[in-house]
Amino acid sequence: MTWATTTDNFRLHYEEAGKGTPILFVHEFAGDWRAWEPQMRYFSRRHRCITYSARGYTPSDVPPNASSYSQEQAVKDAVSVLDAAGIEKAHIVGLSMGGFATIHFGMMFPERALSLCVAGAGFAAEKSTQEYYRGKARETSKRFLNEGAKAVAPGYALSPTRVQLQNKDPRGWHEFMTRLGEHDSLGSANTMFGVQSSRPSIYDFEEKLKVMKVPTLVINGDEDDPCINPGIFLKKMLPACGLLMLPKTGHTINLEEPDWFNMFLADFIAHVEAGTWVERDPRAKHE
Repeated sequence: MTWATTTDNFRLHYEEAGKGTPILFVHEFAGDWRAWEPQMRYFSRRHRCITYSARGYTPSDVPPNASSYSQEQAVKDAVSVLDAAGIEKAHIVGLSMGGFATIHFGMMFPERALSLCVAGAGFAAEKSTQEYYRGKARETSKRFLNEGAKAVAPGYALSPTRVQLQNKDPRGWHEFMTRLGEHDSLGSANTMFGVQSSRPSIYDFEEKLKVMKVPTLVINGDEDDPCINPGIFLKKMLPACGLLMLPKTGHTINLEEPDWFNMFLADFIAHVEAGTWVERDPRAKHE
């Protein structure tokens, strides 16, 4: 196994495949390093691809205290993986929790990002429903701690934005649900409490987003309701941002629609590397 050491001295497991311009994949709460397999197989044909398990997700270390988990630390951990791999700059691709980390990566370490792909990022972002979703996250944290991941996984995998994966790909959904049940229960509880229920809203960063010029692609599913408005917000705020909405699609986009996800991500990266993914033409903006 290959390891990175975080700024607070925990170990993160990562794997890599392929050669070429680097891509770092950052997984969602319900995923781990295995969640990006469709992308690792596709993009490693012409890129150096890296996937890792966040802190709290084995075989990475599981810090015992929730205070060791935060949005800021998640971004620093991604940088630690790049440092361990000897990578100065990479395309950063994140889903959901990883999508939030990707947004913050662009704000905190723009010099380390060739581009950003932010997929399915929006849970608890909207101000009007923020406290409701934060409360749900705290309840879920307690469930992981008291009942264990194996017991929580089936219901979590049948949330309103996950059933789309089950309907389209029952075998893939079952694999997703089984892997979720294998997660460390304490790590899941601490991640849900320290990151999911505590991170700031992206709406709090309007001024920083307006000047963050890293090329960005936002991808959402049109049945992933909590992410739709935040995706539109990012499109409006970020100077060099494109927004892709996939039809009849839920939250686990890279697994639910891997062909579409890979195709559009590959096209985006090609534009970035050709220098043709530029800031929005001022003439396209409405008063």
